[in-house]
Amino acid sequence: MRLQKYSIGTGDRFGYQGKAQLKAIIKAQEIGIDIAIVWNKSHREHMITKTTPADVLKEAQNAVRDLGWKGNYYIDADHIGISNIDLFIDSSNYFTLDVAEFINKKTSDDEINAFIEKHKKYIGKIFISKIKEPLRINKEQLRAIAEKYLFAVKEAGKIYRKIEKKKGKGNFIIEISMDETSEPQTPIEILFILAAVADENIPTQTIAPKFSGRFNKGVDYEGNIEQFSRELEIILAVIQFAKKEFSLPDNLKLSLHSGSDKFSIYNIINIAIKKFNTGIHLKTSGTTWLEELIGLVMAGDDGLEIAKDIYIKAHGRFDELCASYAAVVDINKDELPYPEIVKNWTSEEYIRALRHNLSCTDYNRNFRQLLHIGYKIAAEMGSRYIKALKKYDKIISRNVTENIYEKHLKRLFL
Repeated sequence: MRLQKYSIGTGDRFGYQGKAQLKAIIKAQEIGIDIAIVWNKSHREHMITKTTPADVLKEAQNAVRDLGWKGNYYIDADHIGISNIDLFIDSSNYFTLDVAEFINKKTSDDEINAFIEKHKKYIGKIFISKIKEPLRINKEQLRAIAEKYLFAVKEAGKIYRKIEKKKGKGNFIIEISMDETSEPQTPIEILFILAAVADENIPTQTIAPKFSGRFNKGVDYEGNIEQFSRELEIILAVIQFAKKEFSLPDNLKLSLHSGSDKFSIYNIINIAIKKFNTGIHLKTSGTTWLEELIGLVMAGDDGLEIAKDIYIKAHGRFDELCASYAAVVDINKDELPYPEIVKNWTSEEYIRALRHNLSCTDYNRNFRQLLHIGYKIAAEMGSRYIKALKKYDKIISRNVTENIYEKHLKRLFL
């Protein structure tokens, strides 16, 4: 199974927007953007929304059938590990192996020494095409990388082999994720992470490192854009080099997690992937949930009341909601609107604060981030929330399609 050059992960918290998401892909194809759709959902999201991996597969199959889609599509078991992989194997054909928690755990000295011995020929300068200055590494740095990452890669190997045993070699796609960590990986670290991946015989088709700057949920990139641009080009060059040097899949590409709404860097990414003639996977999830919320607010009446209740309760449970997303949110609680004020907002006031529109002076990135992780409140509403999704389906689905197509696919890939 081979992932196309361009792909997008379209997470859907509650499982009602699959058709709207696929419509965005179809519209992109009509203007010449050939992109694969990957419906992704993590174990964490399933636990909160009380859904199963089989529900994601069913949602995708229904959307594909109803819209007559003839292209490939994938079901991503997102951010999974050895402890929960069994829940996803039957329903998924794409597996994002999240081994971030194993970084800085040291494997045996024998395994570290064997890795160093195998790759000692790279000690010194490493000349890579399209990078002005060579990468440099000494034996101590190589050992430090092995001590920091080798255990994590070996954990990925265990997960991969368990999937392979059940599904058969070549019948699924692998992504390796290391993005939800406190520190970004450097280009030289990524090079030797990929060397370790090859040593483990993991045919990964995408890799998701952590970049410098902040990739917070549902809001724009925060950091030095020029630095990100330089870093991106070096990492793309490293991946191109590693594919050939370590005999990794020739379609290996970068995966950008928490990738939605990073409007200030989409043009930079567009230019870079064309320069290197390479692909990219953009992983999104919460942006669709936020468009659901905007749709409810636009509908007014009970839709607006539901949205207000979600925010008011989320504000009261701030610490709880932020805890499991600490690496990917950055919310200034002092800049959140008081619940008493939001309670009296009109639909227009709520939308101006929530919709990602930097030209609007009322847009509030803190408000948007809190609601991004506040889907747990909607899940707890149960039938009240689901009935509203069905009642206002037309306006919600229109928002979802437009958001993915206009703000993401066209900006990043056209």
